Amino acid sequence: MSERIWSNTLIYDTPKRKSELCKAKDFYAEWYKKWAAELNEPVRFHRKQWEFIYIMQALWERDCIKKGKRGLVFAVGTEPLPSVFARHGCSILATDIFPEEGKKKGWETGNQLCFGLESLNTRNLIDNETLHKYISYKPVDMNMIPGDLKGFDFNWSSCSFEHLGAIDKGFNFLEDQLKTLKPGGWAVHTTEYNLTANDKTLETGDTVIYRHRDIEEIVARLRKKGHFVEELDYSIGGLPEDFDVDVLPHLQKTHLKLQINEFVVTSIGLIIRKKKNFF
Repeated sequence: MSERIWSNTLIYDTPKRKSELCKAKDFYAEWYKKWAAELNEPVRFHRKQWEFIYIMQALWERDCIKKGKRGLVFAVGTEPLPSVFARHGCSILATDIFPEEGKKKGWETGNQLCFGLESLNTRNLIDNETLHKYISYKPVDMNMIPGDLKGFDFNWSSCSFEHLGAIDKGFNFLEDQLKTLKPGGWAVHTTEYNLTANDKTLETGDTVIYRHRDIEEIVARLRKKGHFVEELDYSIGGLPEDFDVDVLPHLQKTHLKLQINEFVVTSIGLIIRKKKNFF
């Protein structure tokens, strides 16, 4: 297995990721370019690429991406992060909705559904030996996380918990997923964020959109239970790409902010640390 070793300068000479919105300035950062190279992608102003790279950098900064660490991903689809983390020596359990349920929701198109290990290295980022040594697969319903999933050093999901059916179901997931972690383990999750309104939004259905007040509510709930949530940064950015809204039918040239129904939406990332046991 080939490992890529990064210098401490790259990791520590930049401010750590906060719980924050997708912003154009990140795409110009050296850490962003390094992770894009690991994905074998050019840097492009697309929020899905940002979500992947934000998750990788946030976990890297918190010492999760190293040999011997165990990670868990929810709603993996065919995303490349398990392969990248396996290349760094992490053992990854990749989970996704049961395939038949995913088909009913129409998620078998657009690389949204995982059918097993063969779905997890479509970019050929690792060799077959590394894939089978470091990555395993299990179907999991995010609304009913099995109790035997526990003891992980970190977990993550990329724009997934907004598809659980309702705002509250996403809240429940963010609380339940912490049970899979060791005390002090890290979780990084991205979701849809409503830039237009703090009252009206999509509260139920196949996709919901979280408002400022929703994020504040779930963060307060997690903190009240003793968990740490990284500082929240709701700034939208000040570069030209930050003011470009990709309206329907979504050409995806500059795709940091987009139109969903009457709302302008972007991605927000939440960084959470499970409370430690002190006794």
